[in-house]
Amino acid sequence: MAVYILLATIILLLAWKWLALFLLSPLIRYRNERSVQRKSLALREARNLHRQNGRLKNLISRYLNGFIMYMDVQTGHVPSHHLRKFIYTKIFNAHLGKNVVIYNGCQIRNHSGLFIDEGSIIGDRCVLDARNGIEIGKNVNFSTNVQIWTEQHDHRDPDFKCNSDESFKVKIGDRAWLGPNTTVLHGVYIGEGAVIAAGAVVTKDVPPFTIYGGIPAREISKRNRNLRYEFQGGHVPFY
Repeated sequence: MAVYILLATIILLLAWKWLALFLLSPLIRYRNERSVQRKSLALREARNLHRQNGRLKNLISRYLNGFIMYMDVQTGHVPSHHLRKFIYTKIFNAHLGKNVVIYNGCQIRNHSGLFIDEGSIIGDRCVLDARNGIEIGKNVNFSTNVQIWTEQHDHRDPDFKCNSDESFKVKIGDRAWLGPNTTVLHGVYIGEGAVIAAGAVVTKDVPPFTIYGGIPAREISKRNRNLRYEFQGGHVPFY
């Protein structure tokens, strides 16, 4: 009897976070949908709404946000593409098209603001900060450790606030390729078929079918416009 109790205790300790995630999934989806709606309001209205929530609601919101971030990291290490995609779409409310692959160790912030079209591949250890929205086209390829940021503190603001709006959204066109360790900052549009060289920091728009590299990224070459490849969702098992 003691052995069964011990096993049950171990299982409960290992599985509690996943049980909590599924039990809280309706609240998580509601919270994520509300976060998108708030972004559509004027900043002043959003701040006023936040103040009116009350201390208890703000406390609950903080803990829920922290739990979502914690479980997003945990989800990123689940050794199954199908299960990860299920959690991202059905619980966290991300918008992922057919044959989308998200590899191991990725982090997503504000899942509801993330739109990835069919056939795109997100490499391992990427950070997708969709707090102001990220739109990724078809057959896009992200290499390892790509980071996209759509939110930042305003160093000019006396209170160091994040004075962001919808213009901070990042958009990436079809068949773009972002090399390893590249960083894309807020408000950037990367055109169709563009290539971002490894280690580049993109601070401004990138025209279609161009190759950009460096810090800050600048045009270094052109890319062939006759692109026809389509990714079919093939991936490395368990990773």
